[in-house]
Amino acid sequence: MSKYILPVSVFGTVFGSAVLLKNHVTGGRCPSKATVTGKTVVITGANTGIGKETARELAKRGGRIIMGCRDMEKCETAAKEIRGKTLNPHVYACHLDLASIKSIREFAERLKKEEKRVDVLINNAGVMRCPAWKTEDGFDMQFGVNHLGHFLLTNLLLEKLKESAPSRVINVSSLAHIIGNIDFEDLNWEKKKFDTKQAYCQSKLANVLFTRELAKRLQGTGVTVNAVHPGVVSTELGRHTGLHQSQFSSFMLGPFFSLLVKSPELGAQPSVFLAVSEEMEGVTGRYYDVMTEKEPAAQALDDEVARRLWEVSSRLVGLQEDGPPSSSKTEGVSEPELVQTPELA
Repeated sequence: MSKYILPVSVFGTVFGSAVLLKNHVTGGRCPSKATVTGKTVVITGANTGIGKETARELAKRGGRIIMGCRDMEKCETAAKEIRGKTLNPHVYACHLDLASIKSIREFAERLKKEEKRVDVLINNAGVMRCPAWKTEDGFDMQFGVNHLGHFLLTNLLLEKLKESAPSRVINVSSLAHIIGNIDFEDLNWEKKKFDTKQAYCQSKLANVLFTRELAKRLQGTGVTVNAVHPGVVSTELGRHTGLHQSQFSSFMLGPFFSLLVKSPELGAQPSVFLAVSEEMEGVTGRYYDVMTEKEPAAQALDDEVARRLWEVSSRLVGLQEDGPPSSSKTEGVSEPELVQTPELA
């Protein structure tokens, strides 16, 4: 019997260490028990993964949930499931394709006409490390969806958010922003060789820069905005990564990877925390790693880059500025060609 003691002890130690590490990585559940009864919450990409679990949790807390999704069949199914599980009838599926400026404007107009208020906007949807696809309007898919789409949507809903103040905007970013770089000379990868990893990191850095610039512009309005890295979560977002495409990686590395990732339910907790927590009242322009405030990467703290990105983004999506931008503000940023959007998996 004694010959089994050492192997069992080693296994127990490794397993216990893995559990402790996973608990540390996940960050646990949102500690706040606050409800959102009477509040309207808009969540993009809410038919699966983190977005769906965020919608479910906030519906359970009494919110009126607007799920903005590209795939309406999946969105309707998810909304029906959430209504059934939470017994909250106020969960609605609405069409929103963040790869289409037209769709974003139609979604925003519908909300402004039909909703009395927007208390929380959670910019959750995203694409990660996809091929060199373009949006309907010719933008790099990752920059277009992850940044420009949410940039436009947020700006179109600002008046409604101000009318509903105190209100909150949450931008789901990523730790990947730390190796991101905003290439104003070629935001849409038209001049240099496409690098799907760097394209993703650029878009996630843009999320943090947008958060900080928007917070400055909203001072005194009662609208707060913060960015969050939800942690490493097992969702469909990583379907284009090598781990999911290689049978060897899935078989050999999958079990180890699963020890370090959290479920979509736990992955939703940081967004829920920023949306409901009493301690987040009045907090704005910050970056959170799960539920802990952290300083973002140095390039995310560059105020000049944040300002320039705002102005370039405004021009690219057709937002009206107080005055025409000078040539120095948009130098090197070419207009993308219009192309058809490929069907996303």
